[in-house]
Amino acid sequence: MEKQEIKQLQKLATVIRKHIIEQVFNASSGHPGGSLSCTDILTVLYFREMRVDVKNPQWEDRDRFVLSKGHCAPALYAVLAEKGFFPREELVKFRSADSYLEGHPSMRYVPGVDMSTGSLGQGISTAVGMALAGKIDKKDYRVYSILGDGETQEGQVWEACMAAAHYKLDNLTAFLDHNGLQIDGKITDVMSPEPVEEKFKAFGWNVIKIDGHDYVQIIEAIEKAKATKGAPTMVIAETVKGKGVSFMENQAGWHGTAPNKEQRDQAIAELDAFLQRLEVE
Repeated sequence: MEKQEIKQLQKLATVIRKHIIEQVFNASSGHPGGSLSCTDILTVLYFREMRVDVKNPQWEDRDRFVLSKGHCAPALYAVLAEKGFFPREELVKFRSADSYLEGHPSMRYVPGVDMSTGSLGQGISTAVGMALAGKIDKKDYRVYSILGDGETQEGQVWEACMAAAHYKLDNLTAFLDHNGLQIDGKITDVMSPEPVEEKFKAFGWNVIKIDGHDYVQIIEAIEKAKATKGAPTMVIAETVKGKGVSFMENQAGWHGTAPNKEQRDQAIAELDAFLQRLEVE
């Protein structure tokens, strides 16, 4: 990758992180921690990898994306707005009664959303269904999904993974946002899903482990997944909950808490400072 391309992705991701903070602040509710941790993956998918058409969101041959951890809608909405699926100005209405930007993504109301999600475990299940449909219809589109690591405590996740391997869905690439935290604390304390790498391998998946904030590693993982035949790919992305905002990083308390005015201002100032450093470099 060109250094300039990485810098452009970093800039986009930082703008998206600012949108996340503003959405949750304006709504006085939402999930900033996990939204910030999966931002870099979403940025690469939508601005470098996925084949989509903002003028025709329902294009039959588009690549599909399912946010299985649907509570992290602020990240998806910010990406879709920056991509051009709907005006950025709509983001300030997040979770308001007169907005289509609900707390969890809705395929009925939000342009660019391929699946309504929120009930953990169901997102990856529908992603498997989409990938299977692609195989049956002999389509060349690819399906992508992001799961939360706490979400893997759901039995439905493993049923879906078993089906994906059984049907050899090599057109499916899933990312595990492995930040180690969920609403009640460390995933290993609440209900440990570890060792997840070995478990996905045992379920028949091609498994790749990466730094989920390293753009080169994210892109290389996607390329390896596309080159893999006969099996779905799970990319275990080691991430930081609250990434980009110092006081939110690695803090389970920011799973579903909105910042107050002072905290919002500090978060935006930190992200603006990072943008300025990117401009100087």
